[in-house]
Amino acid sequence: MNSGAIAELEVRLQNAITAVGPVVVALSGGVDSTLVAVAAAKFLPGSEVLCATADSASLASDELELCQGLGSTWGFEWTAVSTDELNDPRYLENSGDRCYWCKSALMDQLTPLAEARNATVVLGVNLDDLGDHRPGQHAAAERGAKFPLVEAGFSKPDIRALAQHWNIEVWDRPAMPCLSSRIPYGTPVAVPLLSRIDRSESALRAMGFPDVRVRHYGDTARIEVPAVEMEKAVAGAEQIVSALQDAGYSYVTLDLAGLRSGNLNNALSSETPGPND
Repeated sequence: MNSGAIAELEVRLQNAITAVGPVVVALSGGVDSTLVAVAAAKFLPGSEVLCATADSASLASDELELCQGLGSTWGFEWTAVSTDELNDPRYLENSGDRCYWCKSALMDQLTPLAEARNATVVLGVNLDDLGDHRPGQHAAAERGAKFPLVEAGFSKPDIRALAQHWNIEVWDRPAMPCLSSRIPYGTPVAVPLLSRIDRSESALRAMGFPDVRVRHYGDTARIEVPAVEMEKAVAGAEQIVSALQDAGYSYVTLDLAGLRSGNLNNALSSETPGPND
């Protein structure tokens, strides 16, 4: 992307951020929310920016440390907030609106922080997210959250381009959705199950698979890696099987279709009931 296009992205994002004013950024550590956090730190006074990360068993174990490090690097105030979605039976039943209750639990924590600072909660939602099944977006919007990347007209390539230009270390980081997204709808969510998935994916990342999903099907783990890494996964099959059996799986399979973020949403019909309708 040329310098003129980058400059235009900077202006659009600055306008979107300053139009909101003081913010509480829901920071997950992914490139989308990190770009929002860094933009807020660049374009608003420091006293008007707070970034908060959910401390929950549904998030990968190293995310809090990553987000805290981002705050230190970029100079924005950061805090962790404990969310209680795992105490909500509507979340645990894992129906098609699971993300609605997760985001509601996050907003329960962020809204009082924002009110105390006369600020607005902002999330790293972008244009590409709007066409997917994302009930969490509805939960946040209902509670008054804003999406500055959408207001700025940013797609995922725009986000990565500007993040790279600003030397944000996570500019090319793979998406890291919550661990519950590895569990097929209808299979109840439980902390031991999330821990098993977390251990499995951590082991695979340590083996050199940074972009990976371990889908949970009872005693079977279905691994998804990008198609270009399929051969590498087959070559390391013995080590992979051993690691995932150590994590608690009896059977380990490799999905030959490769990694498809959010592909469990395909099981949902367009008539899925819930607050997102």
